[in-house]
Amino acid sequence: MYGSRMFSIGLEVFNLEGMSNAGCKSASKKVITKVDWEKKLNDVKIRKEDMNKLVMNFLVTEGYVEAAERFRMESGTEPEIDLATITDRMAVRRAVQSGNVQDAIEKVNDLNPEILDTNPQLFFHLQQQRLIELIRSGKLEEALEFAQEELAPRGEENQAFLEELERTVALLAFEDTSNCPLAELLDISQRLKTASEVNAAILTSQSHEKDPKLPSLLKMLIWAQNQLDEKARYPHISDISNATLEDPNV
Repeated sequence: MYGSRMFSIGLEVFNLEGMSNAGCKSASKKVITKVDWEKKLNDVKIRKEDMNKLVMNFLVTEGYVEAAERFRMESGTEPEIDLATITDRMAVRRAVQSGNVQDAIEKVNDLNPEILDTNPQLFFHLQQQRLIELIRSGKLEEALEFAQEELAPRGEENQAFLEELERTVALLAFEDTSNCPLAELLDISQRLKTASEVNAAILTSQSHEKDPKLPSLLKMLIWAQNQLDEKARYPHISDISNATLEDPNV
C-alpha cells in the first residue's frame, strides 16, 4: 500500500519550495516528519480494483494457478488469460528445470508450434540445454554427436550461436566439470535461465506481458526514494517486504 502511494506523491516532493529549479540549490534539506508523510500517503487514493489486478497479474505471470483461482473467487478479479493455459506453461517450465528438455520442446509445440518456429534463439538455447544435460549425465559421445548434428549447423548461420556452442562443447575437455571455468553452465541457474526464457516466449505468444508488473513497481519505488533523497529527509521504506516507514534522521 505504502509503495504505490509513495511513488504517487514523488513528483509533489520533487517540487518542494525552493528545490524545483535546477539552478537553485538549498543549503539544507527539508525534513518531512512521519506524521506529515503518512498524511500525504493517505491523501493518495488507490482503487482496490487496481491493486487486485496487480496481484492477479503477478500470480498469472509467475504461474501460481491455484492461488490465482482462489484469488479470482475471493476478489472477483478476472485474469487476463485462461487459467488453464497456466498449467500447460508451468509443465513446460518444470520440464526444463528438471532437465527434461526434449519433453519441454514437445510440450511447447503442443501449445503453439509457432513459438519455436519463429524464435530461433529460444530453440537454440533449448537445444543447448539438451547438450548440457547430456554432458551432465556423462553421455559424452552422444553429446558430441548431438552437437555436431543439431547445433553445429545453426552455429554456422549465426556467430553468436557458434560462440555459445563452442563454450558449451568445451565442457567435454574437462574430466572434472564441477571445478572447470565453465562450471556455471552445469549449475541449476542455467536451467532456470532457460526455463524463464521459454516462459517469457509462451506469455508473449498469448499476448501477455512476459514480466509481472509488481517487481517493476518496486524498482520504481526504490528509484523514487533515491531521487527524493537528494531533495529531502523523509520516512523511508527500508524493508520492502513489510513496507514499514522509518523516521528520517533529523
